Amino acid sequence: MLRYITRTHILVGCGFLLFLGAIYISSGHFSAFGSFCQTPADNPEPEDCSNWRFGDLKMQTGLKYAQPSTQKGRTDVNSVTNWNAPLVWEGTFDPVVIDAIYKKMDPRVAVLLFAVGKYTRFLKAFLESGEKHFLVDFRVTYYIFTDNEKDVPKIELGSGRKISVVTVPSATRWQDVVLGRMKWASITIDKQIRNEADYLFMMDIDSVFHNRFGAESLSQLSAVLHRGYYKNTKRDRFPYERRPRSKAYIPPGEGDYYYTAAVWGGYLEDMYKLVKYCHEQSEEDAKNNIEAVWQEESHLNKYLLYNKPTKVLSPEYLWSDYDHTPPDIKVVRISQLVKNYAEVRPNGGQ
Repeated sequence: MLRYITRTHILVGCGFLLFLGAIYISSGHFSAFGSFCQTPADNPEPEDCSNWRFGDLKMQTGLKYAQPSTQKGRTDVNSVTNWNAPLVWEGTFDPVVIDAIYKKMDPRVAVLLFAVGKYTRFLKAFLESGEKHFLVDFRVTYYIFTDNEKDVPKIELGSGRKISVVTVPSATRWQDVVLGRMKWASITIDKQIRNEADYLFMMDIDSVFHNRFGAESLSQLSAVLHRGYYKNTKRDRFPYERRPRSKAYIPPGEGDYYYTAAVWGGYLEDMYKLVKYCHEQSEEDAKNNIEAVWQEESHLNKYLLYNKPTKVLSPEYLWSDYDHTPPDIKVVRISQLVKNYAEVRPNGGQ
């Protein structure tokens, strides 16, 4: 068959592919050459998306930084996934270069935090440490979802950084707080945050930053490896949802990594899609009188198995004060605090 393909066929074929590519790019879908910011269909004035180009890795002239090497680097860990996405560890990026590129884009970053009931006690340490280490010198808004607005502390914030409080109802079970995050996050993104941010992170409030958590974490969809399962755990030993009745079900023999739901982020529209997915799948489970084994974390892992993250962050991006730090964790960037779950959770941690 190949001998009958002429130059005309090739040109027509290439033209067709270019035509399809133009449609794909103009529709707002992911493209290596297209803008990732989307203009709403009902907006007659197109948004200026000139600064938001995937792959538009520009930085200022005259920047001084260490020359990159093709021969030296981390040899104790893997730094790329089998779908060729970066797996980020200390020593796999240059913070000077990364920050220069992303600061030129000047993104607006939203951080969604849920502090319901006694969890407001963790706000002060999270926010104060975040101001020291989280995307320093970037525009950041902390959206605090709480049933106790009076307990939100007054924190001195850096330039371009602010706090926005969202009132949510109280809960009688900690599981309802977890599942409610997806519901209230979806609603608030749709009504408010969509007009105020380019990137969005979901983070657990009972954590403290210890070191740089910077622009190397940003991508279309960034997921964090769970500290308990990142080394030698076989996929069939991951705590995926294994009951076929649940929408979060992952069959035996499938799986890449196990991701934590305590830190995850990405472009706002991609995060909205994922948050809404977790909420809707949880609602479907509820109709069938089942709750995924690890609530939204189970649905998150199901989604990310079939919709691969564009960047995977090592457990440096969420460690735990309960665990010792192994040699491959060179830097703990943020860590979950030791706490008495029976005391802080609404149903005693049960």
